[in-house]
Amino acid sequence: MAGPLAHLKVLDLSRILAGPWAGQVLADFGAEVIKVERPQKGDDTRHWGPPYLKNSAGEDTGEAAYYLCANRGKKSITVDITRPEGQQLILALAKQCDVLLENYKVGGLKKYGLDYDAVRAINPKIIYCSITGFGQTGPYAKRAGYDAMIQGMGGLMSLTGVPEGQPGAGPQKVGVAVADLMTGMYAVSGILAAVIHRDRTGEGQQIDLALLDTQVAWLANQAQNFLTSGKSPERQGTAHPNIVPYQAVPASDGHFMLAVGNDAQFQKFCAIAGLDEVANNPAYASNNARVAARDQLVPLIEQATRRQPAAWWLEKLSDAHVPCGPINTLAQVFADPQVQARGMVVEQDHPIAGRVKTVRNPLGFSASTLQYEQAPPVLGQHTREILQTVLSVGDDEIERLREQGVI
Repeated sequence: MAGPLAHLKVLDLSRILAGPWAGQVLADFGAEVIKVERPQKGDDTRHWGPPYLKNSAGEDTGEAAYYLCANRGKKSITVDITRPEGQQLILALAKQCDVLLENYKVGGLKKYGLDYDAVRAINPKIIYCSITGFGQTGPYAKRAGYDAMIQGMGGLMSLTGVPEGQPGAGPQKVGVAVADLMTGMYAVSGILAAVIHRDRTGEGQQIDLALLDTQVAWLANQAQNFLTSGKSPERQGTAHPNIVPYQAVPASDGHFMLAVGNDAQFQKFCAIAGLDEVANNPAYASNNARVAARDQLVPLIEQATRRQPAAWWLEKLSDAHVPCGPINTLAQVFADPQVQARGMVVEQDHPIAGRVKTVRNPLGFSASTLQYEQAPPVLGQHTREILQTVLSVGDDEIERLREQGVI
């Protein structure tokens, strides 16, 4: 069975991560995604290395791993949108597409005649998703926005890192570009909602999506903690603001994650840890009490967990259905039997490297099959194919456009 979005055609003018991530998810779901790139240079992330994909001889191909992570399943075409003929090609493609993705600065595509109003004039049903740092309105609208700065501005870095007063204290950004990635995921859900709206009403629309808005939106319980209490949450390292114990704890040979979610699990943990006095102490009987007594309780727990290696704790606690887990390196993640059993790594044929591995989409559908046949494309790999099959451009015209640098 084809993917659930096999009926959709997406024109992806986005670069870097947030937009391309959304485009990749749509491609995973079966949509035909046409990635538009600059001639000669392409998406900036093609050059964000090392590491680079290697060919069978072990030589760098020039395809950066960063680019590979967000562009599987797409078709790459090169078009110079600063040229009038290039703009006409984009408009001709947009006329035949269901969705247009872009992450230019506010007003950036208007000077090329590729803004929402111009595209809507030729395709009223288009769903035009605009991703920016700060949105289409507001005092920061014309500013550029990148993930790291948004993690800071949006409050995430005030919540992430070692607590004040401890060695290594200070704000930290998350190890992957989560503001970009979450924006990409919100883009997917917004696009699908707009598709449903269009199918019901025949009306297309523009989606205004900002990295800062997204970052604020997914502060989740921490944002609600502030809105409810009026107090800004502070950095707590691996600890949870509302649950105790719920953090990394030391073993005799490293650390592991302990994630006690209710009072019954806490009693089971105490029984395994030999903490009968703690288990029977009314000061620790409920989660509310444990949160209040965090500073007194956590040292008692850490004293107990240091007595055995992490593997011992993981086995004993898992057998007792107390949530816990290792703190894995990526090598350990991809060697994990559960990750392997779920087939989280997929391979595709690659025109330069032979084969390329990527991480599959985590969704599984019972009635639709997600296929991973198209590797992240090399620059301009599908330019001729798309111009011929979608726009019926002849070979002579394609060569003329290529010679003039339009494609």
